[in-house]
Amino acid sequence: MADTLRRLTHTSPFSVLQDKLESWHRDYHVISCDNNLNRCCELIELTAKVQGQLFTILNHTAAEGGHYAGVDTLKTRLLPWLGTCFSMARPVVSDDTSLQLIQDSVEKDRRIRELSASLDSDIQRKDNELCSTRLQLDSMRTELVDTQQELDVTKRESATTLLATEEEILQLKADLRAAHEQVESYQRKMATFIDYERQIRLLKDEVSYLSTDKTVLQERLVRSRSPSPMRSESPTRAQLTNSSRYARLISRFNDLHAVERLEAQVILRRHIDDVEMVQKVIFIAVVESFKTAKLAYRQFKLRVRKTLSPHLGLEHLEDAAVDYIVRNLDLYDIQASINDVINAMNVNPRISFPPEVDFFLISTLIREMCRVAFAMQTLDPPLDFSFASDGELYNDRKYRRSYDSELTAPLVMYHVWPSLLEGDAVVVKGEAVTRRGAVWSRSRSTSPVRSRSLSPTRSLAFLKKRSLSPGRLRASHL
Repeated sequence: MADTLRRLTHTSPFSVLQDKLESWHRDYHVISCDNNLNRCCELIELTAKVQGQLFTILNHTAAEGGHYAGVDTLKTRLLPWLGTCFSMARPVVSDDTSLQLIQDSVEKDRRIRELSASLDSDIQRKDNELCSTRLQLDSMRTELVDTQQELDVTKRESATTLLATEEEILQLKADLRAAHEQVESYQRKMATFIDYERQIRLLKDEVSYLSTDKTVLQERLVRSRSPSPMRSESPTRAQLTNSSRYARLISRFNDLHAVERLEAQVILRRHIDDVEMVQKVIFIAVVESFKTAKLAYRQFKLRVRKTLSPHLGLEHLEDAAVDYIVRNLDLYDIQASINDVINAMNVNPRISFPPEVDFFLISTLIREMCRVAFAMQTLDPPLDFSFASDGELYNDRKYRRSYDSELTAPLVMYHVWPSLLEGDAVVVKGEAVTRRGAVWSRSRSTSPVRSRSLSPTRSLAFLKKRSLSPGRLRASHL
């Protein structure tokens, strides 16, 4: 008995019954009649199960009490209750009550008919609204089709306009290309014109040299015919043309800065976007060309002295060597110097450039600078570049500031063009960029442009490569 009561307590059947009653009450007016009957039968079944368990507990309890225990309770409570539950109730419906029920039924039928009519009118109204909505939808579809057609027409017109615009763009590109070609043609003509001017200037210089030679020869002829006991030594051609060559080389050096430097800068800007790096490359190329030309002049002069030494004395050997070089500047192997300059620039740590850039692009500037530097070494005294180092203190006597410099900056950021010296005197000012933030360089023992040191083997090969054949140093050249 105790186990049955404990199971009944744990299952809480009355709580489940209460929950089902509340759920049925909430859904009574929502669900159908069949569902309401099913829920009622489910509650009756649940109540019967609980009653069956209670009757089982009642049976066990009465059995545990013996034959006479609990008899009074069963007689006074259980038996009267069972009699009341199983007794048949007599119908007690009067005539008035039947009439009232009939009236209620008629009233309910009338209400049902009214509700049905109202529902039919609502359905008809909804059908009318649906038809009107369908008509509006058809109208909107027609408008959409018209709009789509207009959009297609606009697209075709836009495509036609775009084609016309593309044709105009192509025509403009062709015109621009033709204009570029015309500009390049003008530039080539200008370069040719500049070359013609250079040749005219060289021819004029040559005419002045020949005029000087003519004067010298006439003077020698007059002196040779005069019976003077003491004949003074006549000056060489190099000595006579020193001042004119000096002026010509200074003018040519200025032309290199004004023309060839800008042309080289334009060429490098096609491959290098950094203007500062382009200017550094040009400056290093100029300095390396001057160094290489000076070295080539010294080696060429040594070979000339060695060739002339058997024919002249030591007191006239130096002047004769310089005079021979002045007369035969075309024997200078300038292509070898160009190759040396380009090789030196390829290993220079200050230059940062794309790998596809070849310094042969500025070979014209290198060639002309080597030619001018080589000729400057034949002057008396020779011309040279001043020492230049990034971060040095700006010297207004040697340099002028570039247009993009900071005028109050005391230090040189980098150099654009070297200054030309005659001894310690500045002949031509260079150009430098001064900006704040430049690092002060106090070291003057090494040049910022790394020089090429030749090994003994390379020096021997260098001399063999540039040595003149006996035919080129024949007596007719002396």
